[in-house]
Amino acid sequence: MSLTIERHENRCLVRLDGQITLASAEELRALLLQGLASGNILELNLERTESLDIAGMQLLWAAGREAARAGARIVVRSSEAARVAIRDAGFEQMLGLPVQE
Repeated sequence: MSLTIERHENRCLVRLDGQITLASAEELRALLLQGLASGNILELNLERTESLDIAGMQLLWAAGREAARAGARIVVRSSEAARVAIRDAGFEQMLGLPVQE
């Protein structure tokens, strides 16, 4: 599991690699809060995500809700594995977040 954050001029990129599980939830939460606090577009890159458990999905859902409340923008780039996990968990629309393949 690897979580990284990159700050750019107009966007904040959070990259999730490997297996995103409860063990990485606190780190993911901190990165999502940093990204949302930046005031820039928050780009979540899940293209190298091998699996995503319900704890990770709940954090993404919460980030989407917070972004909507604050008028912020989130864009999600997702792997097939992450899309399947999200769909199987019943989050077909990725919690209202625009998912790009």
